Amino acid sequence: MTSALQNAYFEQIQQLVELQKIDDAIYAANQEKEGAPRDLEELEARFQETETQRERILDKKSHLEAQQKRIDQEIEDDAGRLKKSKNKLMQVANSREYKAMESEMDTMEKISRSRKEERLTLLEELQTQEEAFKAIEGTYQELSAEVTKKRDGMEGRLKKIEKQLESLGKKRHKAAVLIPQPIFQRYEFIRKRLDHPVIVAVSEGVCSGCNIAVPPQTYIELQRGQQILSCPNCQRLIFWADHFQGMDGRAEAAPKQDAAAPEPDANPDASPSTEAAETADAASA
Repeated sequence: MTSALQNAYFEQIQQLVELQKIDDAIYAANQEKEGAPRDLEELEARFQETETQRERILDKKSHLEAQQKRIDQEIEDDAGRLKKSKNKLMQVANSREYKAMESEMDTMEKISRSRKEERLTLLEELQTQEEAFKAIEGTYQELSAEVTKKRDGMEGRLKKIEKQLESLGKKRHKAAVLIPQPIFQRYEFIRKRLDHPVIVAVSEGVCSGCNIAVPPQTYIELQRGQQILSCPNCQRLIFWADHFQGMDGRAEAAPKQDAAAPEPDANPDASPSTEAAETADAASA
């Protein structure tokens, strides 16, 4: 059977575990609140990078198309000049002038061939850029739609989280007022200085907060279930998992009535309220 002192201890552990559950939910909500804008920023950065690559390809395409237009015009002009030269060649009266015209036409044909080769190279590069644009355009459109959707949903998402945090804050206040002030202050002191969580179970002599074995004397005192102790390694509040059913370190606490740990002799003259006060005083020490 458990003593009144142990009952008070079990009740205080349960109150702290319930408070920890609320703080778990607050922690998760704050993580989501902080992560939501960060997710959008990362998505926008990916979109910006894709947009930059897309614009670079479009600029290159535009430059190549302008070059192609210029070369097409030059080839067309060369063909016109070559046709005129051929017509003039038919009208040449002496051999000297004929040879000069032939040489000129030969030079024009070489220039025309060179421009046609340049045009072919341009068309190949233009095809490469067209394929690159098609490849990136799909990603660009997907990211654009995703960014728009996330931006539109961000405000509603943050409002929902704020409403959740407001509700959890009220729930936390109700849970906190049930805990003796010295113990609550001790909980808050740890919460503000250590990583989440504050109260954890000790199973088989190992603290689940830091995964380090507690000293044997501390473990014995913990099994007695008379005062709230801290892990000497991580400073978190600890309780013996075997005192409670279905414990995962922070789950709902339910004291076992047949705890195997030895109990100290109870003071027959002390009332339950007096013993509870003694537990709170010991916890705050």
